[in-house]
Amino acid sequence: MSKGEVTRQRIIEEAAPLFNQRGFAGCSIQDVMDATGLEKGALYRHFSSKEELAVAAFLYATTRSTRTRTEGLDEIEGTVDRLRCLVRRFVETPSVMPGGCPLMNTAIDCDDGNPTLRRLALDGIQAWKGRIARIVEEGIERGEVRRQVEPRRIANTIVATLEGALMVSRLEGNKVALQDAGVSLDGMLDGLRCGEHR
Repeated sequence: MSKGEVTRQRIIEEAAPLFNQRGFAGCSIQDVMDATGLEKGALYRHFSSKEELAVAAFLYATTRSTRTRTEGLDEIEGTVDRLRCLVRRFVETPSVMPGGCPLMNTAIDCDDGNPTLRRLALDGIQAWKGRIARIVEEGIERGEVRRQVEPRRIANTIVATLEGALMVSRLEGNKVALQDAGVSLDGMLDGLRCGEHR
């Protein structure tokens, strides 16, 4: 990695928590300059605009977050156990990015604002739902999950329940809603199993 690439990566790593905690509008280039110790010219040598930096910071944050929640999932035997692990990690493992879930933060922050970041947040949610749906589809093919189960519905339910519970937990300042969501999803996942896998 060249010196320029190292500096660019350091800027992204320092900027990611700022954008995640303050949002696109709430994070200024001055904030990034303060965090990195770099002058404006140095920042703009690596990023043509604040939006370009925000995009890079979001992609970095979501990549780290996804890795934390999905690492080693493929090694878990059994579809329902794999889904249960994914839910448990979301409920029990604090976000690796200060400020919480970058997908939720960016989706809420950019709902009426920045279309580029909104599209990236949508892509991130779609990818997450797609991963869950594929796990369910594989479970159906292997005879572990009932054929009547709709993978898209399960994916939507898991993502919406976890993200909604996370928002409530953050507002209330405790993990009760998130823990309750985990228990409810656990029951739903038990209901996916075929008779011989119960």
